[in-house]
Amino acid sequence: MGRPQPVILRAAKRTAAPLTFFFAFMTTCSGEMPPPSAIITPSAIITSSTSPPARAAPPTVAVDTLSYIVRYDRWTEADERGYGEFIQGIADSSCATVDGCLRGTGNPFRASDPHWLRFRSDCADLPYYLRAYYAWKRGLPFSYEAAVEPRGRTRDIRYTALGNRVIGRHDVLTGSMTGPALLDTMRDTISSAMYRIHPDIEAPLLPDHYSIALDPKVIRPGTTIYDPNGHLAVIYRVERDGRVLFIDAHPDNSLTRGTYDRRFVRSSPGMGSGFKNWRPLVLEGATRATNGDLIGGRIVATANKNLPEFSEEQFFGNGPRPDDHDWSSGRFVLNGETLDYYDYLRAKLAGGVLRFDPIQEVRNMVHSNCADLHYRALAVDLAISAGMADKPQPERLPYNIYGTEGDWETYSTPSRDARLKTAFKELRDDVERFLRLYAARDSKITYSGRDLVGDLRSTYESETAACSVTYRRSDGSEVSLSYDGALKRLFAMSFDPYQCIERRWGATDPKELATCKDGAAKRAWYEAEQNLRNQIERTYDARMDHSLAELSAPGGEGKGVAHAPDVDTRQFLIMVQKEGLPLLASAGGSGGAVSTKKAPTPQP
Repeated sequence: MGRPQPVILRAAKRTAAPLTFFFAFMTTCSGEMPPPSAIITPSAIITSSTSPPARAAPPTVAVDTLSYIVRYDRWTEADERGYGEFIQGIADSSCATVDGCLRGTGNPFRASDPHWLRFRSDCADLPYYLRAYYAWKRGLPFSYEAAVEPRGRTRDIRYTALGNRVIGRHDVLTGSMTGPALLDTMRDTISSAMYRIHPDIEAPLLPDHYSIALDPKVIRPGTTIYDPNGHLAVIYRVERDGRVLFIDAHPDNSLTRGTYDRRFVRSSPGMGSGFKNWRPLVLEGATRATNGDLIGGRIVATANKNLPEFSEEQFFGNGPRPDDHDWSSGRFVLNGETLDYYDYLRAKLAGGVLRFDPIQEVRNMVHSNCADLHYRALAVDLAISAGMADKPQPERLPYNIYGTEGDWETYSTPSRDARLKTAFKELRDDVERFLRLYAARDSKITYSGRDLVGDLRSTYESETAACSVTYRRSDGSEVSLSYDGALKRLFAMSFDPYQCIERRWGATDPKELATCKDGAAKRAWYEAEQNLRNQIERTYDARMDHSLAELSAPGGEGKGVAHAPDVDTRQFLIMVQKEGLPLLASAGGSGGAVSTKKAPTPQP
């Protein structure tokens, strides 16, 4: 099914003045909103439900494999565990696309799908897509937000400053549609605007998700993560050390895996960022047919006050709740110590203790970055296969390179590249942080060796040596990049889908660039986009629809930054080995260095 074109959707009549919203689609796959005809008025306001009865085992798959048939009136704890196991099975398989994942061995329901069914989802769709698929196969109730409206004025409802509220819901009842039709509906209806809801907002209608406590029993496989910059992910595992592993999808239908970190930013409560679980549903008023099907009725969701797992801790901390406008002042205190939010989360998920093994941390982050390089290779290859590099360069950039539509949404990589650069920077910054904690003899660091800097460098070099990525130049010849080779050209890698693959991979050597077919105009665009490549912050509120002349001129909005941040972990470690760890000015240092080597053991 083709994607609908951008639409103008008028705000509800209750607003003080007429207001229109242009739903621009984005490269971070915020998804798209439905046309006005897709807005559904619910028959009743969803209210709280009674506690579901216990069920010994998850329900069996419905016999009719195409129609959506409801066999059970609610999701039980066993159903939620089964859904989490379904997500884990997908993630643990070797699949690389949404279609490949649901048609592959990781999906236990694949044999019941017709051979013609193809699966497609971007990141905003993915949580709904997988949830709807599982509910269809298990005969469970499913209902979803069909429309939202902004709280206040906005150019793009996916980035509303105060968030949105739900004004339309749709219940999927027995015989109302087929499973494949429901999946298509998810793709055409869901956008990241559906997640951008204040945790306290329950009217006019309840949202599908609710804010949860930062607890390992609550954050689990199947939990949704929302980045207010427009990205969504689904958790598939929480490690014993508190790391959160997730899967996410992209506009090119690829499915990737990652680790939760600072790439998922926090936000004011109205933007609704963070961890969310699915709101429990109960089918009420249905009639049980002789074959066991539940016919008719309406689906009722549980209000926040009846959800033991509901919490606003991730927004306001675990102390006194500040006002919304002062949300960032909330403190996260564990064992008497105030922690950074990300450290607090990790400690809570690790059982209440924050520990870092610097060697293993570096190993994990290098592996993650290497995987992201390979995911990027798949995205670039898709653009090349689609012939994007052979098309003429448009006269202007999109209104916003991170939030757009059409070919740019599908084939460009500015958001993917920004997240990749952020991950490389986080590795370099974390290494410095571990060294400072170790030098301060902080108990959070677990290391029993005698030379942490040397061991970190050795680990970094051995792990990065095992990572490489290969691309085919325009003439078909191969170029292999090492991890550090890719790092050195990280901010030269073009996000622009209209440029040759050599520039997509940051080639600067004339020999490597010799096969690039870009003319003078595309070369000029590549050079003018350098400041945009230097920027790792995704600025969705900036206007960027510059012409080449405008982008090349100094000053102005939406043109990036002049200098790229330091992301070179190896060079930092070499510097520390030679000069020691520079003292922080904020720590009262006035020069010099601190030692990161363990003092020799005194001899008797």
